[in-house]
Amino acid sequence: MTKQPSLRDRALAFHALHVPGRPLILPNAWDTASARIVEDAGAAAVATTSAGLAWGLGAADGDRVDRQRALGVVADIAAAVDVPVSADVESGFAVDPEGVADTIRAVLAAGAVGVNIEDALYEEGAGPLRDVSEQTERIAAARAAADAADVPLFVNARIDTFLRGAGGVDLTLERAAAFRAAGADGIFVPGAVDPGTVKELVDGVDGPLNIMVGPGAPPVAELAALGVARVSSGAGIPMAVHALVRRAARELLGTGTYASLADGYDYGELNALLGGERR
Repeated sequence: MTKQPSLRDRALAFHALHVPGRPLILPNAWDTASARIVEDAGAAAVATTSAGLAWGLGAADGDRVDRQRALGVVADIAAAVDVPVSADVESGFAVDPEGVADTIRAVLAAGAVGVNIEDALYEEGAGPLRDVSEQTERIAAARAAADAADVPLFVNARIDTFLRGAGGVDLTLERAAAFRAAGADGIFVPGAVDPGTVKELVDGVDGPLNIMVGPGAPPVAELAALGVARVSSGAGIPMAVHALVRRAARELLGTGTYASLADGYDYGELNALLGGERR
């Protein structure tokens, strides 16, 4: 096994992958198996999906998993792949900026070099979005914790205006400017896939723009032409995987047939991939 680059070098390499017009493509992973498969498919980096990770732990998404459990999975993933890893830490696994800083230190200890930090609120009666001033403090705390460790952690500020129906382009750009000023490296706007909207966001965001894709979204080539710098699949892949589990289980228990299992991974190939040593 070759010597692994330092955390700082991996972080710098991850930053360099965010190129407008030549986006970093991230089929999001949620455990070591999916991470190894994504890496083997040719991904330049691995990013976790908080929803997929939570479901894999038997929990719901939306700030329902504690920091230790979530980052334990991230550490396993980082140890299992050779490419840079980014961790979706939801809203920071903390109630205040100091707690977010603790989370960032734990992320670095886990071996990840990027994070997604979202501005959505999930408490009953709250939200839908965290106040801008409060969220900027949390992003600034994340930036300061990473800087203190001398690791240029890529902080991807997720803005849920479109996903939560809380606002359009203007509000998104206002929040993006505040979050960039607080130390975010990139802006993630899930739910925005209309080409005209994406172009407005690309032109209005001072930094790399991340778009989440799935059925009905423009192909990557079109998003690249619009200037997008990062494309991720979010919870889409684990949703498809779990839907297959449901179909196969219902078929087996219902008709007693197995058509849903056709075109599965070859046993020997998968076993070799997951059982093999890292390069």
